[in-house]
Amino acid sequence: LTNYHVPQGLGDIVMIQSDHTGAVDILSAELETADLLGEQRKAQPPPLAAPTMWTTEKMKEFKAKMGKEKNGRMVVKRGEVVTVRVPTHPEGKCICWEFATDDYDIGFGVYFDWTTVTSTAITVQVSDSSDEEDEEEDDEIEGLSPAGDVERGSKSCLRNRYGEIMPVYRRNSHREVQAGSHEYPGEGIYLLKFDNSYSLLRNKTLFFHVYYTS
Repeated sequence: LTNYHVPQGLGDIVMIQSDHTGAVDILSAELETADLLGEQRKAQPPPLAAPTMWTTEKMKEFKAKMGKEKNGRMVVKRGEVVTVRVPTHPEGKCICWEFATDDYDIGFGVYFDWTTVTSTAITVQVSDSSDEEDEEEDDEIEGLSPAGDVERGSKSCLRNRYGEIMPVYRRNSHREVQAGSHEYPGEGIYLLKFDNSYSLLRNKTLFFHVYYTS
């Protein structure tokens, strides 16, 4: 190989296989393995801080208040997962949430989509199960739900674009108002997941309030 020359450009990789041993040598022009690993690390979103969580016992007051709000109450049907998408607001620094249910518990988790915010409108997405999302949202939301039984609170396998703030676990929202907050890690969209996919028989009446503070 002493007289073997290959024209190389920036970042070119040349693979040469030996006729005798079959071994493959990789020659790289200005591109090292460390650089590749560095690029992979850059593609990963930064870690997210844990949320602040608390509960209150004022169930009747909260339900009465949310029952009067236009979008403060909904029914999460058996086998369904409702994802409330809450964009970060330019005037806010922190997202806050409160929710409660009638008679039975519900799974709840929080995720973050590192994406450019084009609208501050809060939207709601309903899917048939934690493993199947609408085809339109297939590339964005699929994979956010925990693998396996939600009762075990197993973590999900997220795509690089998403970060996990709090995995889905069943919450005693029928006994106490579940509340929490999280400081904005940057621009993006919060995904609040209300998971009733583990219930084969019961619909859940959900009362919830989502807002931001400065």
